[in-house]
Amino acid sequence: MDLLHVTGREGVSVPLGSLAKITPSTGPLTVNHSGQLPSVTLSFNLQPGTALGTAVEAVEAAAREVLPSTISTNFAGTAQAFQEAQAGHLILLLMAILVIYLVLGILYESFIHPLTILSGLPFAGFGALLALALFGLDLSIYAYVGIIMLVGIVKKNAIMMIDFAIEAERNQGRSAHEAILEAASVRFRPIMMTTMAALMGTLPIALGHGAGAEARRPLGIAVVGGLVFSQIITLYFTPVIYTYFDALQQRLGRRKRVGQPVRTPSESPVPAPAGSMARMRET
Repeated sequence: MDLLHVTGREGVSVPLGSLAKITPSTGPLTVNHSGQLPSVTLSFNLQPGTALGTAVEAVEAAAREVLPSTISTNFAGTAQAFQEAQAGHLILLLMAILVIYLVLGILYESFIHPLTILSGLPFAGFGALLALALFGLDLSIYAYVGIIMLVGIVKKNAIMMIDFAIEAERNQGRSAHEAILEAASVRFRPIMMTTMAALMGTLPIALGHGAGAEARRPLGIAVVGGLVFSQIITLYFTPVIYTYFDALQQRLGRRKRVGQPVRTPSESPVPAPAGSMARMRET
């Protein structure tokens, strides 16, 4: 470097060795870039029995503790697909609830009865999350699928009761209170039979036997927990909601009838005699 010279501003030649030094060190043969910035790719493997969501959270926590704020991180591969899937599951769940509400509204020709049927969904979701927490399982993709399945399974309890209650009100002239009480009593056995059938079908997945069962276990746990919890609650909660919404619907209908203008006899149009009309045309 002493043999190389650099010309300064005033035209003076300066040896390059006085400006820089060469220090031997080791470095990468190539430098990868991501978004025009130097990047390094780190890979990790999952321990047996560890969910991908738990591993992603652990890596993010370690990155916050070790890396400075000037360095940004993002996931790629399976971890990136997992994060994207988690972001879309909430939208899928809301869309499923909306579609079910629209279908039920068309079938029952009412805006109130679908709300009564869907009132048990929060209890099913709470039961699924509670079961996952008790077994120490992560809210993985399979668990999300189980919660979405509960949207279609749990509502059948309320459909059995409300459909019977509506028929009793229309055909037998019973009040909403009497109709829903009879529906809960008559439909108790079919509700229990269908719930037990769904539980027995999902129980092998929840027990987690066989190859790859550890990944599918959150699905079974979520479905079993949501079914058991919602079964206990909806048998008491759905009749209460049905009675309350029926009273609300009657109150709103009464207000609508009261708010309509009533035409008095003096305001009703009186037809004019035919002779007067003829005289008016002649004039």
